[in-house]
Amino acid sequence: MVRQPSKKLRKNLFGGGAVVVLAALNAPAAVSFAEARYHAYKIAQPGYQRKYGSWRQVDVPSEYRVNAIHAALLRTGKVLLIAGSGNDQKKFDSGTFETVLWDPRNDTFKKIPTPEDFFCSGHAQLPDGRLLVAGGTARYEILDGQVRKAGGGMRVKNESPDKAVTLRKGTVFRSPSGVEYVSRFDVTVPRAKREFEVSYTGSGQMKPWRTKVTAAEARVFVEAREEGPQALTTEAAQYEIVGLEGADADNVYGLAQRLTTEKQDFQGIKGAYEFDPRAERYVPVAPMKDARWYPTLVTLDDGRVLAVSGLNDVGDVVPGDNEIYDPATRKWSRGPSRYFPTYPSLFLTKGGKLLYTGSNAGYGPADKGRAPGLWDLEKNTFTRLGGLTDPDQLETSSSVLLPPAQRQRLMVLGGGGVGESPKSTARTSIVDLSLADPSFRDGPALPQGTRYLSSVLMPDDTVFTTGGSRQYRGRGGSDVLKAQFYDPRTNGFTEAAEPTVGRNYHSEALLLPDGRVATFGSDPLFDDKDDTRLGTFEQRIEVFTPPALHRAGATRPVLGEGPEKVDGSGRVTFRTADADRIATARLMRPSAVTHTTDVEQRSVELGLTKGSDTVTVDVPKDRTLVPPGWYMLFVTDRDGTPSEAKWVRVG
Repeated sequence: MVRQPSKKLRKNLFGGGAVVVLAALNAPAAVSFAEARYHAYKIAQPGYQRKYGSWRQVDVPSEYRVNAIHAALLRTGKVLLIAGSGNDQKKFDSGTFETVLWDPRNDTFKKIPTPEDFFCSGHAQLPDGRLLVAGGTARYEILDGQVRKAGGGMRVKNESPDKAVTLRKGTVFRSPSGVEYVSRFDVTVPRAKREFEVSYTGSGQMKPWRTKVTAAEARVFVEAREEGPQALTTEAAQYEIVGLEGADADNVYGLAQRLTTEKQDFQGIKGAYEFDPRAERYVPVAPMKDARWYPTLVTLDDGRVLAVSGLNDVGDVVPGDNEIYDPATRKWSRGPSRYFPTYPSLFLTKGGKLLYTGSNAGYGPADKGRAPGLWDLEKNTFTRLGGLTDPDQLETSSSVLLPPAQRQRLMVLGGGGVGESPKSTARTSIVDLSLADPSFRDGPALPQGTRYLSSVLMPDDTVFTTGGSRQYRGRGGSDVLKAQFYDPRTNGFTEAAEPTVGRNYHSEALLLPDGRVATFGSDPLFDDKDDTRLGTFEQRIEVFTPPALHRAGATRPVLGEGPEKVDGSGRVTFRTADADRIATARLMRPSAVTHTTDVEQRSVELGLTKGSDTVTVDVPKDRTLVPPGWYMLFVTDRDGTPSEAKWVRVG
């Protein structure tokens, strides 16, 4: 007979079994916890950091945490983090626009009054160290199925050559059938153009003067007063403006064709400002002619700034109407016409042409304006460049002018399909503009397909790449927690320490004057791998310290006293006790980055003359290589250890 265990024994066995079962159930979590602890231990070891570098999260007080949509390094060494409404409809509706100034030297923060919604604006460094910020958000998008009132673009005509007409927000336009639409923004229509025509008889006698008047035109977004199908139209019609009388009623009217309840895209603003890094405030300047949301601003060789693309005041991609800002007059003028999708990556190249790498941030048709090429601004001609692998996956790709700038080689890294495509590519590709017939050639592949990759030029001529995601806005938990260095000399990648914070859409990275790299932002659609929990904006700041700054016994070369401006011969001299160990010198333009677009950063090789206790650098005089402005001057020793930067003004 089999003896049964006692009640006490059965209880103990059951309890022990429960422990075994619970241990089995919790084994994956326990293993994961142990792995995380070991990983944290491993990456904290000096040997690991000397080889791969390290990451540190910045302690940001809660009142200074913002949705960093834009990041720009100022000539004071501080970083301007621009949120505007920060992709937050509630903040937009309440008029809550934010900017925070971060000083990485002591991790202090300051709130900056923000006069307009700079969410999805463009920016560029000006010659005097100010930052130009132009465009932003006038209206948030309304998705398909959520539009309740018919709306669209209204063309407002003015046939009077005697005066311009301003129609305030809320102006009513009435259709021939009596349906009324209300304007959502102010609009000013210039005077009509009056021209005098001269003609002659067959005998050569001049006929009496004839006057020709060409109506002026402006656009404004309108929305039906009431919901209902009566406001829908796809037929062209003329609309009277309620409240105008007499000659004004005859001369000023609206024209519209499509007023629908289809998706209504974001709409841009015309506002432009300079941020003064000394006064630490925004200063208004003349507005742009066109409203722009998602524009690229690129500095030209004479210090002026070209504004390209963006969504306009009715939510359409600006159809090639580009304009140029002159910092001397603080006004805009017409630029060469050419169409690009939004946030195109345009780089100033030797000789003054702009290279469009094909990188962009999205809006616009898939088959228009996406092919890379060289744009001659003076002739307004565009020469396409072939050879690019995965040319249908340039959206959300990263582009850089490889160091040093004199070699005129540009690189495209990663990217994805148009819109919410699940496609992503590991492709990198390089074009050498010094060749007689340049075309793209594949470089080494990234570890995986990556969109939203950040790429930062380093003082030792490498490119530090980090973050991104495999899918659109990190869907499926696809953030890439990897980093690596690309070395143009070996055409290869080497591994770097892994970041701890995921970065995808609306993220940025830039080089700091102390040689570290700071990363900001990220705006995932979802916060879980199953795409069931809506995403939250990433407000943490994480800073990468490169391996060279961890090397045992390594001391950084130090630049001492010296002028802040390059002299007329292109030279500048600094005192230093490290002259004998300094091997290279680079001028590095500070970043202004958003949406994986950073066309400001460049690294310029400098001539180097060493004395017993001085070092003199020679700056190229070619302003297509070195656009006027403030630069960080880094020197590195023979082991690749960089100095802290000195700020130097060129031009």
